[in-house]
Amino acid sequence: MIKLLIVDDEPLVQIGIKSMLNWAEFGIEICGTATNGEAALRLIREQMPEIVITDIKMPIMNGLELAKASREEFGSIPLFIVLTSFEEFQLVKQALSYQVLDYLIKLELDADSLAESIRRALDRLKELKASQAYRLAGDQPLVHNYNDKFFMRLLYNLFDSREQFDIQVRDLKLDFSDRCYLVSHGEILSDTAAQMDAAKQLNLYSSSLQMIQEILSRHVPCHVISLDKIHFAVIYHFKTMEQFEPMVIREALENTCSMVHNYFSVWLTIGVGNIVDDPMKISGSYQEARQAFNLTSRSEPVVFFSRISRANCKSSFNIALFRTPLTQAFEEFDTDVLYQTLTEISDLFAGNPQRCLQAVDGACNILYLALSLLPNGEETIREIFSAYPEGYRSIYKMEDVLQVAQWLNTLRDGLCDVLRSKRKTYKDHVIADVQKYINGHIEDRLTLNEVAAVFGLSSNYLSALFKKTCGIGFTEYITQKKISKAKALLMEQNLKIYEVAEQMGFESAFYFSKVFKKVEGISPREYVQGHLGKGEF
Repeated sequence: MIKLLIVDDEPLVQIGIKSMLNWAEFGIEICGTATNGEAALRLIREQMPEIVITDIKMPIMNGLELAKASREEFGSIPLFIVLTSFEEFQLVKQALSYQVLDYLIKLELDADSLAESIRRALDRLKELKASQAYRLAGDQPLVHNYNDKFFMRLLYNLFDSREQFDIQVRDLKLDFSDRCYLVSHGEILSDTAAQMDAAKQLNLYSSSLQMIQEILSRHVPCHVISLDKIHFAVIYHFKTMEQFEPMVIREALENTCSMVHNYFSVWLTIGVGNIVDDPMKISGSYQEARQAFNLTSRSEPVVFFSRISRANCKSSFNIALFRTPLTQAFEEFDTDVLYQTLTEISDLFAGNPQRCLQAVDGACNILYLALSLLPNGEETIREIFSAYPEGYRSIYKMEDVLQVAQWLNTLRDGLCDVLRSKRKTYKDHVIADVQKYINGHIEDRLTLNEVAAVFGLSSNYLSALFKKTCGIGFTEYITQKKISKAKALLMEQNLKIYEVAEQMGFESAFYFSKVFKKVEGISPREYVQGHLGKGEF
């Protein structure tokens, strides 16, 4: 069950929220209530709830202070839904800076609005848990955020096969069963960000993106993907073509542009691609969205590709043509392939001096991939472009193809230097992540192909890297871990041999006993009898 904590200094409000919904139908249990933020923080430490509904104004510690303290101590979870009065509405802007999920007006609160907010919280919780399922011990982030990597592969058509796509969808617990998708590409622009320090800039852009996600999700089901600090993509999905209404998308985007500007004084420009009927075609819609984006302006912030005339339609850089070498370079830290591929792309740009827009678009595509696919991508690329006055974001203002090619060469040389110096560390982290994944799924029937697909690696590369790093083969490692867990089950839970075999994913008790004896030198029965002196199975 998902745990929910209610925080409000008015007992009647607590009672009202408790009775407003049948919480069990949502898979939620109310783990406690508190009348101020200080008491709530203690309960969060004790109960570890996934969702907190809190009033903003309370004694001792208010709701915003509670959300801030929780964010600093616990990270993304628990999710916060804040209750506010009309006169407190200006505090919502501050609440969003703490990445509060939703806000509800007390006087307008009813079962429908509360249920809708809870559904959004559950959807967001599912996404967060999917991305955090691959964290290392001590809550240190993994080398890669696999949720982000999945969406980057989807946007850029980098999956080797539909099977690899299906495996990652299953493993990340995502749902791509709908029959209708389209994509938008957007930018967040601020006239004052240049005068802010790095921390305030990051807060401005992350708060804006949080609000973008919140507003859009109220209008239409979607996934919002951060590409870098100022660029984002949105994948919209509908169960059927009949449910898709272009005007709903336009109204949602225009409303989002207006509200985000009113709150944060930033401008949004967004291009929208055409609708597709298969998630594997999402990259096509995204490329159209990028073309439409190039025609946006502050006076026309939302442009649909379907409304662009052929005269204004420019061919875009298709990064999927370099899918195989780029995937190999980033996933296997292969500097030779990376250097060769980026040189080929740079020469392609330089050989077409009249196509500056396409060159910038192509360079940005590679930038987003590097930010997402490389360990510590943001930090790494920021360091590579430290000599540039505007850092790596100088690419967005270039109007000359040779400048773009030079920028790409700088990225190429910097990435190769970083990967050469840290290749062993990165590879060790990859194997540590794979081992962590295996240990967390040891009761499943794991295969090399499936685990490789989860991490976006080729099975041959993973097999060789695993053997070299661990000194033991992939299958042998899994077998040893399964038998180790089986021994604990036999001794601690007094399970029968066939029950342990079934729980550990072996095809039969006979095969389990055969593997057990090969690893331990004795049968499961002999193992139990040798430790307990007796055993009836």
